[in-house]
Amino acid sequence: MRAAELSIVLPTFNEAQNIPILIELLNKTLHGIDWEVIVVDDNSPDGTTETARQIARQDPKVRVIRRIGRRGLSGACIEGMLASSATFVAVMDADLQHDEALLPQMIAELRIGEADLVVASRKVDGGTVGEGLSKMRAWGSNIANSLAQKLLNVTLSDPMSGFFMIRREKAEEIAPKLSAQGFKILLDIVSSFGGSLRIKELPFTFRERQHGESKLDTLVTLDYFGLLLAKYFGNAVSVRFLMFGMVGASGLVIHLAALRMFMVMGAFEFNVAQTAASFVAMTSNFFLNNQLTYRDRRLHGWKAVQGLLTFYAVCSVGVLANVGVANLVYLDPAYWWFAGTAGAVMGAVWNYAASSALTWRKN
Repeated sequence: MRAAELSIVLPTFNEAQNIPILIELLNKTLHGIDWEVIVVDDNSPDGTTETARQIARQDPKVRVIRRIGRRGLSGACIEGMLASSATFVAVMDADLQHDEALLPQMIAELRIGEADLVVASRKVDGGTVGEGLSKMRAWGSNIANSLAQKLLNVTLSDPMSGFFMIRREKAEEIAPKLSAQGFKILLDIVSSFGGSLRIKELPFTFRERQHGESKLDTLVTLDYFGLLLAKYFGNAVSVRFLMFGMVGASGLVIHLAALRMFMVMGAFEFNVAQTAASFVAMTSNFFLNNQLTYRDRRLHGWKAVQGLLTFYAVCSVGVLANVGVANLVYLDPAYWWFAGTAGAVMGAVWNYAASSALTWRKN
């Protein structure tokens, strides 16, 4: 068997039914190309890893990476690309919504040498979302595309596409700047290169999923905005910290609503209502962070209960840090806003650092 010219990275979670079908389709499509498949599975409970390994025992073109304690499409894609030694690396979904018949044309474009990245686009002439997206998801995808183009000056017609092929040395070059969180690895790659990447777009039709369920939930919207903001500010702040901050902002709204409810409907005194509302907001923040910000370290069962208790403790200390810093800064009544902001920032930084180390610490 000759060395692979093309590695196809398949990030998977609960795709046991789709993997055999897709690999068979690739075998039929990629005649004349030395290729391999790298299945990067996030420890799927449906047996995706074992299904892929059973195929790998019969087909040396199939390789498997099983990730434990790590979650997220972008991180899986990065690990898969870095595991390749091929000249070109393609990333595509394992749910059969991406048209594998486009791969020979994509590699042909890269072989010419006039492009570093080839993107399968639903937005150029000849491309369409087909039956692969509901009307609501198609509408959301259009908004996400528009925001990426305007905020990050990305010229791609479809920066939300998850189907692309890139020269491996380019993937190696940019990998240290990429976020392992989130779902939009293509947008991360293009924006991180800052316009220096030579890009070719090809039309394709987004097909309907055959088996399993979509991994994209509504919380991914916050994850996406976190990536946008991180890239907009030049990666000065991590995506995880920005998502932690956005969850905290939602907690403020919940806190005020709970405070009003306790005071009006419960007839509690302010101090009692304020304390109760604080615990409501902290509880909301914990579960949102557990689902989104720390989805790769998500806590379940008794560990989630323990995590909630440590989060209460962390945030309680954060309140003290907030007040302490604010008092140190508050030298002139005219600058009350600066003192309040400094305290809030200090409290947020403490909460983020301490909860990362204690509540959602790495295994």
